[in-house]
Amino acid sequence: MAERERIYHAEVVILRRRDLGEADRLLTVFSREHGKLRQIAKGARRPQSRKAGHLELFNRVRLLVARGRGLDIITQAEAIESYPHIHADLLLVGYAGYAIELLDHFTVDAEQNTKLFKLIGEALARLDQGEVPSSVIRHYELRLLDAVGFRPELFRCVSCGTDIRPEAQFFSYEKGGILCPTCGGQEHSAAPISLPALKVLRHFQRSTYKVAAKAKVRTSVHVEIDQLMESFLGALLERRLNVPHFIRRVQNGATIQQESDTIP
Repeated sequence: MAERERIYHAEVVILRRRDLGEADRLLTVFSREHGKLRQIAKGARRPQSRKAGHLELFNRVRLLVARGRGLDIITQAEAIESYPHIHADLLLVGYAGYAIELLDHFTVDAEQNTKLFKLIGEALARLDQGEVPSSVIRHYELRLLDAVGFRPELFRCVSCGTDIRPEAQFFSYEKGGILCPTCGGQEHSAAPISLPALKVLRHFQRSTYKVAAKAKVRTSVHVEIDQLMESFLGALLERRLNVPHFIRRVQNGATIQQESDTIP
């Protein structure tokens, strides 16, 4: 963003928000033009505010922003996509929140990445359109890892370099990929991965979404991959992800108090 630019337009996805003072909101957004930003929406919590309805979590919004001494100030907001089906379904809120959580943790402030902006927009649109959430998220996870430079190696052993054979293998969170049975058996931190799970990950990694989503995957395989990816992503980020636990609680039918601005 040019230093002399005092007012700018931005197309953004709302990642996080929290109350600030008596009437304002502090937003974290991911923009097409400038990457991740933190901005203030003054008066957004007042009943008469014209901005309030446009600045919901997950929304894709067109903003007019004025640069401030500290944080920039949102002066106008117009929702481009509000994803009503996501907001009406607690499980979809969880999946959308998971996609947002990954984007937030894998990006730094003010670093433009149009590939990631396109990726999150596609994932939210597919969830809202009724696509199978597990397929949407699997494709999103692997494409996000590609975009941020952590593409997992699924075709060669990350230790000895041999081609992976069609059999159960191991996965190393530290080395970022598959270990053959020989190398995996020597690494205590490696996790086993079944052949069906490995095939699904390979299929989603090398295929377009349209092709990948056609795959019929057993629930048990999705559960195995969910656990593996949660551990791998947590190892990369050096922190525990919050939203997967929320998703599991919803899937298990637990009674959940849905918070207005955070998940969970």
